Amino acid sequence: MILSLKEEIILRKNEIKTPIQSVYFGGGTPSILYEEELASLLDAVHKHYAVDEKTEVTLEANPENINKNSVLAWKGLGINRLSIGLQSFKNDDLKWMNRGHNNTQNSACVKTVYDAGFNNVSVDLIYGLPGLRNSEWEGFLKKVVRLGVEHISAYCLTIEDKTKLKHDVENKTIKPLSERKQIEQFEFLCSFLKQSGYEHYEVSNFALNKNYSKHNRSYWDRKEYIGVGPSAHSYSGKGRRWNVSNNHTYMARGTKTKHWYNQEDLSTDSVWNELFLTGLRTKWGVLKKDIASLGGFTSNEQEEIKRMIDKGDLIDSAKAYVLSEKGLLFADAISEHFFRVS
Repeated sequence: MILSLKEEIILRKNEIKTPIQSVYFGGGTPSILYEEELASLLDAVHKHYAVDEKTEVTLEANPENINKNSVLAWKGLGINRLSIGLQSFKNDDLKWMNRGHNNTQNSACVKTVYDAGFNNVSVDLIYGLPGLRNSEWEGFLKKVVRLGVEHISAYCLTIEDKTKLKHDVENKTIKPLSERKQIEQFEFLCSFLKQSGYEHYEVSNFALNKNYSKHNRSYWDRKEYIGVGPSAHSYSGKGRRWNVSNNHTYMARGTKTKHWYNQEDLSTDSVWNELFLTGLRTKWGVLKKDIASLGGFTSNEQEEIKRMIDKGDLIDSAKAYVLSEKGLLFADAISEHFFRVS
């Protein structure tokens, strides 16, 4: 697989004309890769793309894969940001989520990372977990704030179809948290982290001292990016491309099959929809100049804008339309009010 990833990196070197701002190892468990495997992939990137010392190089890491030797190796390779999947500080939750670590490892692994000299660390947390009390959620947040991490991503638990969690909920072996409790935990998340000095710059993301994720912002700002590997998605500004999910088909490309990815050109309406879907999730909102470049609002959309402002969900700033803290709770639903169908 590593050879196939490296081949795709080289194959697509002419698709990005400008210096890349972010290299991101994610979409699975990249922290289990050997140092030599990571080095091989990074070497291909550096040889075939413009990468400078300010480029953000992130590795998603699970706590159980973090130790003194692994962290020093990652740092030596030029990885300068870690995104650690803590998820919860409650052992029962970690167990049913099939995580390979425990509560004690959560705090210990973050300390190990900082001891090795990293100064840009993000952690993932999940709220809305079955049985999670508000007091427990408050405890989780106090722990990560005390750890001093530069970035926090907090997501509400979603119950996906065809998953064990969905099966357990349907069989009533797990009782999901009520929507009211989920909202309470989101609201506490926003207020507590604000009081702790974190900036709420996207629905699920909070940064200390403006340590925004360059990787995440590339999605929300609709910048071009290349996704490498099975199921990886890419964006060119005018179209999208996604690789097949089957590992064998992906690795056989160019030999047994040519159909290892799909692509589509984006219509004007699709570009418009993405402008609202991504922009309204962030503190920067949807820029008025971008709206104007796509022809501006219809009369019905102007009325909807006014209704959202009067309701207190939307703010009309000088250069953009931005969701209020209240509106962020329903960011996706609000953006759908402005979707256009070709």
